[in-house]
Amino acid sequence: MLKSSPASRQSDLPRLSRREFFGTTILGGTAGACASRGSAAPSRLPNAEAAIAARQALSDNIYTRMLGLKPHLAAMDHITALGGSRMPAEVMQAMLEANKQFVDMHELTRAAGVRLAEVLGADAALVTSGSFSAMILGAAACLTGNDEAKINALPHPTWSKRECLTQTSGRFGYDRAYRAAGMTMVNVETREQFANAINSNTAMISGLARLDYETVDQPESMQVHELLEFGRRASVPVIVDAASELPPTTTLTRWVDAGADLVVISGGKGIRGPQSTGILAGRRDLIEAATLHAAPNANLGRGMKVGKEEIMGFLVALDRYVKLDHDRVYAAWRRKAEYIANELQGIPGLVADVPQDDRGRPRVDLTWDEDSVTLSSAEVREGLKNGDPRIAMTGQAIQTRCMNDGEEILVAQRVQQFFRDEAQRLS
Repeated sequence: MLKSSPASRQSDLPRLSRREFFGTTILGGTAGACASRGSAAPSRLPNAEAAIAARQALSDNIYTRMLGLKPHLAAMDHITALGGSRMPAEVMQAMLEANKQFVDMHELTRAAGVRLAEVLGADAALVTSGSFSAMILGAAACLTGNDEAKINALPHPTWSKRECLTQTSGRFGYDRAYRAAGMTMVNVETREQFANAINSNTAMISGLARLDYETVDQPESMQVHELLEFGRRASVPVIVDAASELPPTTTLTRWVDAGADLVVISGGKGIRGPQSTGILAGRRDLIEAATLHAAPNANLGRGMKVGKEEIMGFLVALDRYVKLDHDRVYAAWRRKAEYIANELQGIPGLVADVPQDDRGRPRVDLTWDEDSVTLSSAEVREGLKNGDPRIAMTGQAIQTRCMNDGEEILVAQRVQQFFRDEAQRLS
């Protein structure tokens, strides 16, 4: 008989009662903290029962039972390296149902593309294996069109028309996807240089949607609409990477409506579909070429498979997303953010504010007096990630959009405990 490991025995942990949960010292003593500010007793805290369940789940879960891994609470955005997003129940149900049947994957790929194009208002679309895959397949389509010999040649094009033109301010780590397809990157600084760099070897222009928010005070950095105009005048396709630009929901149609030849959007971030899904939408001829590169065809994208379950789960997630009351969703994010910020008031040297970004997403910004807490942002993140419960965040902001109800209580407790106790010791 095999002996169970500590991880496999997590399900045998005693269940905490409501009173025990709020009285236990490992959570940082929220009840005492609330009383010290004259606020509500634990019985009136928001989502208290959900917090109890969330705390138990951190100890009793499949990652801990099978692998001994300790999950973290999500105080971050939809970040792939930290687990992406949570799929809603109806998405999981769709995937379970799709698993029961077999379909022709060529037929499914095209039918799903038609459904996706209808939602985005595009000529055509393709469900891809994440947005990185969409970028590779989009670039490949611009390199080859439907030319079978060129399709077979990738990722090593032998022809001269293989340059991807971009402004240096628009370069980022993930645009290596274009190089993976076979593109040669050409980077320029100014508008004049950009205009002069377009020539017979330019196969594609790449644009980064988030620059429209980030370059307002940088007059030399071009926004996407300028890149689209360059592409129109030179008859060069423009691909717009809007992978993580949801919200706002207008991202789904904005760049197609603006005339982008190809648009890339993640399926596993704001839409909350399977993490391994993405969107490539745009011109019919380019989507057709991208589809020839994609699985189940044995070409460049063969390894970028999207399972039948993932495709159907993604389509259900997209239908759900467009029907959401997004004002209500934002309000829920803000309530959690304001709760956390309120719980962190009164801690010496710490300031917690609740601003929102240009797209209306609230967050909790943390700043601290360096005389009181001599820790860098990285050290604070590391301290929170290695605590109990673990907290994953980026920068100095706590994001609430990935939190389930009740988890804001756990996050507030842990951050409060860290800055009251551990940060002083580590400093």
